[in-house]
Amino acid sequence: MRVGAYYGKGRTSFTVWAPVPQKVELHIVAAEERIVPMQHDECGYWRVELDIPSDTCYFYRLNGEIDRPDPASFYQPDGVHGCSRVVDHAEFKWQDDTWPGATLDNLIIYELHVGALTPEGTFDALIERLPELRDLGVTAVELMPVAQFPGERNWGYDGAYSYAVQNSYGGPDGLKRLVQACHRNGLAAVLDVVYNHFGPEGCYVREFGPYFTDSYGSLWGSALNFDGPHSDHVRNYFIENALYWFEHFHFDALRLDAIQGILDFSAVPFLQELSQAVDRLSETRGRKCLLIAESDLNDARIIRPRTQGGYGIHAQWSDDFHHSLHSLCACGLGGYYDDFGKLEHLATALREAFVYSWKYSKYRKRRHGNSAVDRPARQFVVCSQNHDQVGNRPHGERLSRLVCFERLKLAAATVILSPYVPLLFMGEEYGEEAPFTYFVSHGDEALIEAVREGRRRESAELHGPDASPPDAQNPQTFLDCKLHWELRNRGSHATLRAFYRELLALRKTTPAFSNPDNKSMKVDADKTQGLLAIRRWCGGSRMLVLLNFSSKESYFTCDERHTARKMLDSKDEKWAGADISLPDALDDGDTFAIGSWGVGVYRIGE
Repeated sequence: MRVGAYYGKGRTSFTVWAPVPQKVELHIVAAEERIVPMQHDECGYWRVELDIPSDTCYFYRLNGEIDRPDPASFYQPDGVHGCSRVVDHAEFKWQDDTWPGATLDNLIIYELHVGALTPEGTFDALIERLPELRDLGVTAVELMPVAQFPGERNWGYDGAYSYAVQNSYGGPDGLKRLVQACHRNGLAAVLDVVYNHFGPEGCYVREFGPYFTDSYGSLWGSALNFDGPHSDHVRNYFIENALYWFEHFHFDALRLDAIQGILDFSAVPFLQELSQAVDRLSETRGRKCLLIAESDLNDARIIRPRTQGGYGIHAQWSDDFHHSLHSLCACGLGGYYDDFGKLEHLATALREAFVYSWKYSKYRKRRHGNSAVDRPARQFVVCSQNHDQVGNRPHGERLSRLVCFERLKLAAATVILSPYVPLLFMGEEYGEEAPFTYFVSHGDEALIEAVREGRRRESAELHGPDASPPDAQNPQTFLDCKLHWELRNRGSHATLRAFYRELLALRKTTPAFSNPDNKSMKVDADKTQGLLAIRRWCGGSRMLVLLNFSSKESYFTCDERHTARKMLDSKDEKWAGADISLPDALDDGDTFAIGSWGVGVYRIGE
């Protein structure tokens, strides 16, 4: 059941699910205002079809008393409390018919926040940056949520209208121009969507229907109703939303935010029903549509095929990989990092994706996770930084503020040369120094104070009582998060960016690296020296990667039958290295030193 206002050939069909009010009318907001009766069915859907132009503004009038925006509004030009506007999706002329779509095998994701990436903070301004991102070597751009939120600055997870494109970013047409430009530059487009809660301000869905349930609580208050009475229609709202982004905006993938917040004990869970609908759309379009879940559950059922009892989601993030890597590069972090910090944790993450696979977690004080060894590496997204892991720190410090230059190179190599799908967070490729802290622009004073208190409490829990995050409501907090893009061509920043380009080129042109397979791989961890030796192969392509997670020199003895030739050395002068350079060639029995926090990459037998 499609919901929203669909325009075509001079007519607009309005459909809204509203079983709560006794009467729903369409309020046309124009020079000549009109109140139009709507017809409803036994499921609570109200409909009417009219001859009206596109760009018409409207509300739904509930019980003849109060006007509310459309819960499935496609555009909120005046913000979360204003009228909804009809959008003619056919008006935009797509020119991406030759775009082949995206596959998990070749994804290299660049996560960004539209408002913070450029001074203008718009979709059109972002288009100008795409050629540089393409030349860097990434293959996909992931947008943090763009569903309409209150005000003009927000991470995006306070969206109140799941279908409406943020007005201050450029609205629906601006987003379509951006996606088309991505495809023109050979980049897949990924959108972060939020199906675990609505933002608190401007959210009027309770007045329309039982979108929420009191059966469960969540981090954001009442949980959404995915398994209670009337839940079929709540599911429909979000499934149609996913299809909407694929069909009308040509996105290649959706990143599903924090699915552990989707509480559902149905025999056929919402996530399974969602993946079925998206797979059907892929067959119809002849172009793959992907779903990538963010989850801290370490549950392989999320990505296991439906035929094997799984949900059929195509991929998920691996928090364990990030936590293992981050703990080795930046010590003394506290919170959930207390479960990590050993070299073997990272070795396990490289081999199995999850470190905690029904093992005891000191942080959780219980066993956690299950095994993912049966799942291919292409189903896991890994990173050294992302919006959550940076933003969850009290002052939003990026890795570039926490560790030395050598460790930045080491973290980059670990992620990019891993067998998983790499994700970069905007600016990390040149060592951006601006923080990325939480920011909002709410209009409700009580809500603003609640956000302040919540941030203080969360920071204290993770980082101790002395943690004092900046005021999320202060406009300067947002402005401080804007990227200093000009740094990418200066000094050590330019060197780091060139190092990222080299790593990405190695990944894309070397079969042993471009093949996302953790079965064709051997990982040896020398915990006494802090040294990881990773061997990867694909056909005749064989590679050796040496990663020194130690502040001292480590020693490695080659045991390869064929000569290994150096492809990359992070201590090379062109990468602003120091200490010891690695030998150009290795033969069986050769022993040599690897400098502190060093990276060495060798091609074997070619």
